Order: sequence, then structure tokens, then C-alpha cells
Amino acid sequence: MQDAQLIARIRRKYRALNPEMDERRRRQWAAAEARDLGWGGVTAVAQATGLSRTTIIAGRNELALPAKQRAAQATRIRHPGGGRRPLSETDPGLLEALETLIEPTTRGDPESPLRWTCKSIRRLADELTRADHPVSAVTVAKLLRQAGYSLQANRKTREGASHPDRNAQFEYINTSAQRFLNRGHPVISVDTKKKELVGDFKNAGREWRPQGKPEEVRVHDFLIKTLGKVIPYGVYDMLHNQGWVNVGINHDTAQFAANSIRRWWTEMGQERFPRAKELLITADGGGSNSQRSRLWKVSLQDLADELGLTLFVCHFPPGTSKWNKIEHRLFSFITQNWRGKPSVNHNTIVNLIASTTTRTGRIVKAALDTNHYETKIKIPDEQLSRLRLKRHEFHGDWNYSLSPRK
Repeated sequence: MQDAQLIARIRRKYRALNPEMDERRRRQWAAAEARDLGWGGVTAVAQATGLSRTTIIAGRNELALPAKQRAAQATRIRHPGGGRRPLSETDPGLLEALETLIEPTTRGDPESPLRWTCKSIRRLADELTRADHPVSAVTVAKLLRQAGYSLQANRKTREGASHPDRNAQFEYINTSAQRFLNRGHPVISVDTKKKELVGDFKNAGREWRPQGKPEEVRVHDFLIKTLGKVIPYGVYDMLHNQGWVNVGINHDTAQFAANSIRRWWTEMGQERFPRAKELLITADGGGSNSQRSRLWKVSLQDLADELGLTLFVCHFPPGTSKWNKIEHRLFSFITQNWRGKPSVNHNTIVNLIASTTTRTGRIVKAALDTNHYETKIKIPDEQLSRLRLKRHEFHGDWNYSLSPRK
């Protein structure tokens, strides 16, 4: 922080004096500032002013001359525009060649020699020199800054292909949910939380313990076959701000997802919505509640028949799972409560989930699901045709309803 403040102070002084200084006074002023700063002063002044280290060192050498010799050289000032011309002027194709190397997929040949290599300034300088544009690494860095480039890391922003109806589907989900909530009908957000290994494994996060006595866990995260994994499937009630988590120990299938909703309705939903005839489910487009899964629709039909509810389903567009409310209304708080605590057994996991609370009074309940769920179940066309499935006019693949057959 002190170095940044120092450079900022030098930069302000330089900008205030620069309009009144010629080339000679400019480098001597920079040299005087660097001399006062001591070790590292040349680098700091160069960074603050944009002057090269060579220029500042030249000014330092001039300040070391006797007073008479410095006075004799005072009249030797280069005329404006004097000196060697910039490479960008003497080599007009240099900038274009540089940008072609930086962005080969959009500006140049996809078979560029730097297509799959690290684009350091030294490598860029070597490639430009081989392409008849002799230039140094220092000049390459200067040209990149002038062209608006900077060193940048990768940023996680891309969620995959964006569907053209993405925003329209968001609006459809929001309108449908608001209509249900205004009538006091249940709206739930469902999803599967990340699978967790059961055992004394390290869990991210920290908790308060006696100093020097951390809880000891295994070094390697290898599956313990006798304990296996758990699959938390969550159901978030948007109206009452409450959650239910069905902790499975077998497979994350469509039948498991439907049974999780069934258990939520039996344990929590039925009591809170005694007069409900309809239920809106918002879910991701993949996983056990995938929009393409035939078993998911068959399992929901069985659930609708059993509960006597018409189930409305709205899927989020591809690549938008983080917008599902259960992610930041339920799972995020479970993760916070879980941090730093090893999942040593099933009871521990269920209790950690069920003890999740927030300052707004959110309630979370959880239970272990010991059922066995088969995988690779095939649903024939004839079975699918018996469903009372109605596709909505807008994106019937994402939005549909299933009515009870009784």
C-alpha cells in the first residue's frame, strides 16, 4: 500500500510539472526524485512517470557532472520531434502483426505458431522478429499497453450456450411462480446438492477449537465402501421460506427425485397447504429431474396420482442452474453450517443439514432415504402415452403439467 501511495504521489508531481519541462529537465527531475528515494528509486519513478530506466539513469549521470559542464550542456536540447522514430511509424505493419499473434482466432490464421502456447512478451518479440518485424520484448510490452491490452486471468462468466429464449423462459417462470404465490398455492425449487463422501474426510472451512488441536481427518479422500456417499436432494418452499432435504445413499435417479418431493409433501407441504390442488415445481434442465428424462415424467405422474395434485413443471434453460432459487436460498446456508465438520456418518450429515438456520427464521428439515433406486430403467412409448401430460404453448419441452389420472 505504501509503494502504491508513493508512486501515486510521484505521478501527481510529474503531471503538474511536465507541461513546463523540456526533455533535459524532465529526465534530470526524474533522476533527482529517484536519487532521493534511494534503492529502488529508478524503478519507482519509471513506473510513475512512464519514462524508461535508461532515460532516468542518463539524467542521473548528468546530475553527477560538475556545475560548469552541466551549464555548458544546458543549450543542447533536442528539437521537438527529434530522435529516432517509433517502430510503429518505421514499421507500419508491426501493430497489425502483433494483434494477429495475440488474437489468432479472430484476427489471424488459426494455425498461428502461438495458437497453443503462452503469449509472453519475449515469445511475441521472437515471433515478430522471425516475421520480419524486429522488435524487443520491452517495445512489445509498450505497444500492448498502448493498444489497450493488459495481463489478465481467466474469469468464470460463461455458462455454456445461451438459448435465444433464455430471458423469455425466466420471465415465464417468474410469472407462473408469482401467480401461484398470489393464490397461496405451493411453489417449490428442487435440485440435487453435491454428493458427499461419508467418513472422517477433510471438509472445507474452519471452526473454533482449542489452539493447536484441530480435528484430525484422513489424508486422502478415497471412498470408504462400507459408508459410501450421500446424495442430498433439496426441496425449497418459496412461500414459507423453508427447506426439506432427502439424503439418499443409493443413486440419484428420477424416482429418487420424485420420492424427495413426495417426502417433502408428507412431512411439510401437506400441513402448510391443506387446500392445495396444484403444485409448481421449478427445476434444472438436467440431472435426475432432466426435462428429457422419461422416467422423471412417469415418476411425477405417479406422484400426481398419489397426492391428487396437478403438478406444473418449469425447467430453467440450459446453463442457468445457478439461478435456481434453491442454490442461494437453501444449499448455500447448508454449506456454511457444514463447513469444517467431517461427515463421519449418516446421522451426522442429517443433523448438520437439519440444524441449518438463518436470522430470518428459515427452517430446514432432513431425513435419510435408505431406499434402493434402480438405474437404466427404460420407459417405452406405450407407457409414456398413458400419461396425462399437457405441454404448455410456450416451450412445451420446458413447461408442462401432469394431472391425476383418478
